[in-house]
Amino acid sequence: MAYRVLVLNGSPNKNGCTARALKEVVDALHGEGVETDWIEVGKSAARGCVACGYCASNGKCAIHDAVNDVAPLFEKADGLLIGSPVYYGSPNGTLLSFLDRLFYSTGFSKHMKVGAAVVSCRRGGNTASFDVLNKYFTISGMPIASSTYWNQVHGFSAEDVEKDLEGLQTMRNLGRNMTFLIRAIAHEAEQTGLPKVERDVFTSFPDGK
Repeated sequence: MAYRVLVLNGSPNKNGCTARALKEVVDALHGEGVETDWIEVGKSAARGCVACGYCASNGKCAIHDAVNDVAPLFEKADGLLIGSPVYYGSPNGTLLSFLDRLFYSTGFSKHMKVGAAVVSCRRGGNTASFDVLNKYFTISGMPIASSTYWNQVHGFSAEDVEKDLEGLQTMRNLGRNMTFLIRAIAHEAEQTGLPKVERDVFTSFPDGK
């Protein structure tokens, strides 16, 4: 069975540090026989959600841009790999706007799709950005692929990342771990089905208590 991972490069520099880290993961995925779709998000004109409610009745975002184009690839994918540079201790704002709308506007289940985030910075802010990206997975029932360190590389340029040998090692291990999770989940789903999901309760505390 062929498995597929959607890769989103959230950096506006298509050949920069983030892309170099993602490439290391993708090479490991390809080495395990996993196919990938690579999408450049960092330079897209994605804007944030405007809370119009259009997606609830139409199954897609009212803003007709790359988000709606990528949604079918996400639906078909077994896993999602997101990469972002660190800007002011947080992921790229364009990427966050893109992800907010991609996750919110799509009605298909993300349950048990494997998620992985990769972050890059010159010095600091990686772990904070890593936490932000992982929240998209955990609210969607997506198991997170981990590695032998936090999924991060350091450098000011792609050439600097080449010197981060431990970071690149972390990326390769991430690719192999992601593959293992995808295969294991697919096997168990075939044998016993996916876990039951309850969605009957929605607590919003409207009375203020």
